[in-house]
Amino acid sequence: MPSTKVVTFGEIMLRLSTPMYQRFVQASQFDANFGGGEANVAVSLAQFGIDSYYVTRLPENEIGDAALNSLRKYGVKTNFILRGGDRLGIYFLETGASQRPSNVIYDRSRSAIAEIVPGLVNWDDVLKETNWFHITGITPALSAGAAEASLEALKNAKQENITVSCDLNYRKKLWNREQAEKTMTLLMQHVDVAIANEEDAEMVFVFFSSGADVRLGKLDASRYQSVGELLMKRFPGLKSVAITLRESISASENNWSSVFWDGKKFYQSNKYRMRIVDRVGGGDAFAAGLIFGMLTGKSAQDSLEFATAASCLKHSIPGDFNHVTTSEVENLMKEGGSGRVQR
Repeated sequence: MPSTKVVTFGEIMLRLSTPMYQRFVQASQFDANFGGGEANVAVSLAQFGIDSYYVTRLPENEIGDAALNSLRKYGVKTNFILRGGDRLGIYFLETGASQRPSNVIYDRSRSAIAEIVPGLVNWDDVLKETNWFHITGITPALSAGAAEASLEALKNAKQENITVSCDLNYRKKLWNREQAEKTMTLLMQHVDVAIANEEDAEMVFVFFSSGADVRLGKLDASRYQSVGELLMKRFPGLKSVAITLRESISASENNWSSVFWDGKKFYQSNKYRMRIVDRVGGGDAFAAGLIFGMLTGKSAQDSLEFATAASCLKHSIPGDFNHVTTSEVENLMKEGGSGRVQR
């Protein structure tokens, strides 16, 4: 595989999750680990053999050190991580089951990355010899400074002719639709590859897939070509759009697939029926798989299949990070995922 360098920029948080599907009001202890959209992508890519760099800002204390070590443990390069600020953001996770959905509560106000401003990151150094830059719609939702720093990063990446991907990742607990549309409209002008789930384009840009209703737990993949077309018309710089499609039968059982539009041809992936262990980070695992496929010269169809299979496997793994190898992903693509013991 040729040498490749990917840079991601965002917030890594302390994740505190209730054990054994407990409600928040039941829990007397929490499982602690780390995660966050762009960090999850960086970890996946590092495990796929990509030269993966993560940029963020961490407090200069032991919790910041622990977050840093969680990235280094899985091979992510942390050379350009800034230290400063008073606290690391936290999110609490109550994992749902059956008809009870999962619930996330954020405690990330005034976190170190939320207090970032343009000029703190030396993007000239960060982006040297970079092939791909990735961001999500979560980081610009944290604060005005984070939004401005995100735009600064994208402008620098495009000046260097680096491929830029953005996962829309709308979070209604961080901002409203009007705020998201205003800010993301500015950022998307510098993006080559847009990534979204079945609701993101609707919630941010009011682009509907005709005849689709995510509440029914059944989606017609072919109807999402129109969403890709609308996004590319709104943002002429886009070269492709990938959309994950989650059919939620319940919190415990989902169907999972994806589509890809490159402006000329519409691609659909295989569909997987999943019993969910942990769905957090599933979209990030998809983004990482897609980036890996496109960077390593896979066809559009093969890149989409790899991304979908990688993200399917993530749903079986506790925590934010997707601890799978390329061979495990390729085996799922080939064998279909019977779940038989590997001896």
